Amino acid sequence: MALIWLIAGIVLIAAEVLSGDFVLVMLGAAALFGAGAEALFGVPAVSAAVFAVAALGLLAGVRPSVKRRWHGKLTADNVAGLIGETAVVTATVDADGGQVRLRGGDWSARALDDRQVLEPGTEVQVVEIDGATAVVYAHGA
Repeated sequence: MALIWLIAGIVLIAAEVLSGDFVLVMLGAAALFGAGAEALFGVPAVSAAVFAVAALGLLAGVRPSVKRRWHGKLTADNVAGLIGETAVVTATVDADGGQVRLRGGDWSARALDDRQVLEPGTEVQVVEIDGATAVVYAHGA
C-alpha cells in the first residue's frame, strides 16, 4: 500500500509541470506523507487521515506563500501591472497625444501634466492607463 501512495505522490508532483498552479504538487507531497504513514503504521485509515490533514495544511498554509514567491506580486490584470513601469518616448508626447515604447511595444500616450512636452528619448513613468493610452509623467521635464 505504501508503494501506491509513493507512486501517486510522484505522479501528482510530475503532473504539476503541466498545471503550474501548485495544487498537484501539494497533493503529491501529501501523498508522500501518506506513503510514510503507511510504511510506519501499515494502517490504511491512518495513511488516509495523514494524507487528508497534510493536503489541507499544504493547500491552505503553504500554497499561498509558495505561489506569491514563485509568481511575484499579483496584479488585478495586465493593465494594472503597467502602472509604475518606465517607458521611453518615441514620438513627442504632450497633453494631446504622442507615442512611447513600453515593455517592447508601442503605445499611444499623453502627458499627465498639460505643461509637459516630452521629446523622443525621454524616459517617463506610466501613472495611468486610459483605454489604450498610457498617461505618462517625466520627473524634471
